[in-house]
Amino acid sequence: MDFPICPKCKSENTYHDSIQFVCPDCAYEWTGDEIEEQDDNTLIVKDSNGNLLSDGDDVLLIKDLKLKGSSEVLKKGTKFKGIRLVSGDHNVDCGKLLLKSEFLKKA
Repeated sequence: MDFPICPKCKSENTYHDSIQFVCPDCAYEWTGDEIEEQDDNTLIVKDSNGNLLSDGDDVLLIKDLKLKGSSEVLKKGTKFKGIRLVSGDHNVDCGKLLLKSEFLKKA
């Protein structure tokens, strides 16, 4: 079986433990639904429903999110137009905000 390489240490020595993938070299665990980078350096980002997102898409927030360091709350259903995909933990650039794709769905 071909398992994906470890996104953290790039080791090919990975295995699947029925829930997630595990790298025995660096102890990193991932589900396989996170961002994947292909050889041509394009990001693959999936929303909360597993749909592929791309630059310029419109997305909706699926739950209320409190902004860290502020008393402001982003309400469920807030629409963000023309997103941009970036690498990192918060992988969707919505203009002034960076959000995680797991809290968004494609509009």
